[in-house]
Amino acid sequence: MRSHLLNDTTAERYRRSVTEGIERVAAKLATTDRPFTGVTVDALAPRIERIDLDRPLHDTSAVLDELEEVYLRDAIYFHHPRYLAHLNCPVVIPAVLGEAVLSAVNSSLDTWDQSAGGTLIERRLIDWANERIGLGPAADGVFTSGGSQSNLQALLLAREEAKPGNEPGDNAAKLRVFTSEVSHFSVKKSAKLLGLGADSVVSIPVDQDKRMQTLALAHELERCERDGLVPMAVVATAGTTDFGSIDPLPEIAQLCAQFGAWMHVDAAYGCGLLTSLKNRDRLAGIERADSVTVDYHKSFFQPVSSSAVLVRDAATLRHATYHAEYLNPRRMVQERIPNQVDKSLQTTRRFDALKLWMTLRVMGADGIGELFDEVCDLAQEGWKLLVADPRFDVVVEPSLSTLVFRFIPAAVTDPAEIDRANLYARKALFASGDAVVAGTKVGGRHYLKFTLLNPETTADDIAAVLDLIAGHAEQYLGESLDRAS
Repeated sequence: MRSHLLNDTTAERYRRSVTEGIERVAAKLATTDRPFTGVTVDALAPRIERIDLDRPLHDTSAVLDELEEVYLRDAIYFHHPRYLAHLNCPVVIPAVLGEAVLSAVNSSLDTWDQSAGGTLIERRLIDWANERIGLGPAADGVFTSGGSQSNLQALLLAREEAKPGNEPGDNAAKLRVFTSEVSHFSVKKSAKLLGLGADSVVSIPVDQDKRMQTLALAHELERCERDGLVPMAVVATAGTTDFGSIDPLPEIAQLCAQFGAWMHVDAAYGCGLLTSLKNRDRLAGIERADSVTVDYHKSFFQPVSSSAVLVRDAATLRHATYHAEYLNPRRMVQERIPNQVDKSLQTTRRFDALKLWMTLRVMGADGIGELFDEVCDLAQEGWKLLVADPRFDVVVEPSLSTLVFRFIPAAVTDPAEIDRANLYARKALFASGDAVVAGTKVGGRHYLKFTLLNPETTADDIAAVLDLIAGHAEQYLGESLDRAS
């Protein structure tokens, strides 16, 4: 079995095995004509369940053949131009190359003696991102597994900074977090994980553009102060999951300064604007944040996972620092040995920063920005199509690359029946494999969603998928009328 260990004696076997796997995937990518096969759980699960994991095949080619049957054939392919559902992007080749390198070398980014150059590369990328945002010379941060972890760490730091005299205890019940009603669910989840009360997260209403209403935020902050509570943090969103909306960051920053609240900006989606050649101004005010979440595996076209939490003041990261003699003893700080575990909620951690490093060194930031600008422009085209099409109601003009809409039949006025038609259309489209779209609720009603992150998607693709949606919805309504009669 030692022949399967990657080392100096098996380098050629590694080359052959990985090359064969890459060739299989490349062939699949080259011949995929739709984003999904439409396979059902009931059809796929038995194939996987009948595989006896205690009886290995002992042959890479045979395993790849099997993988074709249980995974590659029915995977959902984000690179296809009619995958329009969630915040999943097609990935750029330099990042995939970085993924191959980091997996093989297998550095762990917790301590210097497990990563060396990897530590310095990650730190340089953190500095680069902070420079792009404008957080200032004392800024720092660390890579994370994703936006949820980044938001959790940011709110952990905010909680600790909000404690009077950094005293633990009953003060936690007085802490309040303010965020818009359409912010990411991880804000409430983080509050729960941090031991804050059920009432700790105050939901702020949004305007017609799905942006936090700053007047309502001001009223809630005043109420908080009046009730003797502590405004721990305001979480502004730069790219909401459902609408891509960007909260008014300058006004929120001003209120945070006025009431002494930590300002966190969840820019997991909107961080692509940091490289934009023409839309960077949409993030105006982000430079005033105390912490920022960025998800490179969304609008930077990176493979999952690649994210970071960034902070204005490096000293605040001490709230995530613990020292262990076997890993990162305190003496290493005096010896100026850079251990990333001192900043991270994770211990063992992949060298995910390498993917972004490779991307920047091959494509440059402008190359990333051009791609993200393309999908933002595409969303504008899609919005115009929807506004001009009487079959659809579109919720809001996009700030980034998301469109939320629903099919409105001419002959049906029952909102519940329209809901069912839209739900059916989404499910039928997914089952067909012709396209994949997402769904959400707006005002208690079911809507559909395009999240456009593929520069290869065209306005013609959007128009074709809209026709498919309308066709499925009309089929449902026709069958519903037949059943009723």
